[in-house]
Amino acid sequence: MATNILWHQHEVDKARRAEAKSQRPAIIWFTGLSGSGKSTIANLLEKKLVEEGKHTYLLDGDNVRHGLCGDLGFSNSDRVENIRRISEVAKLFVDSGLIVLTAFISPFKTDRDFCRSLMQENEFIEVFVDTPIEECEKRDPKGLYQKARQGDIKDFTGIDSNYEAPVDPEVHLTFSGQTPEQSAEMLYEMLIEKGYLTDV
Repeated sequence: MATNILWHQHEVDKARRAEAKSQRPAIIWFTGLSGSGKSTIANLLEKKLVEEGKHTYLLDGDNVRHGLCGDLGFSNSDRVENIRRISEVAKLFVDSGLIVLTAFISPFKTDRDFCRSLMQENEFIEVFVDTPIEECEKRDPKGLYQKARQGDIKDFTGIDSNYEAPVDPEVHLTFSGQTPEQSAEMLYEMLIEKGYLTDV
């Protein structure tokens, strides 16, 4: 643990940054199995937000492993560290006044709760993309389920590593024929309704 380090308080704070952007900063945390549609819905929502002049950043599970988390594997301990790093980055982005979208399997409840604990009240919106594993395996856009079933990938969530589904998420998207576009639109309307897209 680092010592002799003090927090430097700057004159421009989160409230002033958010005011300049005419929005309430928050993190929209998409969680679900591989292939559930997290990244697709998050991408569509961000596109809609940007089209409406909002300030966003999308953190995607695969993308951050090319840099920030490129040294991590997929063991349980590495997954925990992966989400810890993402949580701290997301906190900084929220402090900058952004609406942050994240698309991570984030299989463990304690890790998602850790990110929530870093945020102020109403700054963490957990979105559970609840797609059955059978459907995820049918889609298998990256061929990962097939490799996991063959034993080529170890510690794969839903196969030989556990996924702890959210018990009480802010948003629960169930697989019921709704298109990703409809899900994104519903989330956008929710953000309007709850006041995230207006002046703070």
